[in-house]
Amino acid sequence: MSGKTNRRIRIKAHIRHKISGTAQKPRLTVFRSNAQIYAQVIDDVKGVTVASASSLGLKEKVSKVEQAAKVGALVAKAAQEAGISDVVFDRNGYLYHGRVKQLADAAREAGLKF
Repeated sequence: MSGKTNRRIRIKAHIRHKISGTAQKPRLTVFRSNAQIYAQVIDDVKGVTVASASSLGLKEKVSKVEQAAKVGALVAKAAQEAGISDVVFDRNGYLYHGRVKQLADAAREAGLKF
């Protein structure tokens, strides 16, 4: 693994040590690859994914930042359909900037509280 990947994994472990999702307040986690972005709402007590969304299903060609905003809105809608309004945000070791920030802002605008 590269130095950049090792750094992200160390930061991720530090973050995960501090936060955890429960049934009342699950964890909204983000994974971003070079081309796609994924978001999941996870109940860590039961070990189940409550809601998820990704940019794989988006049909139109838009920028990666716009993809992230659409995924944020989709995951917020899926979480609200599952009866969840409060979450804990897990940036998964990524900087809170760019696509990660755009996803979080779009999820907030769509009704999730964190």
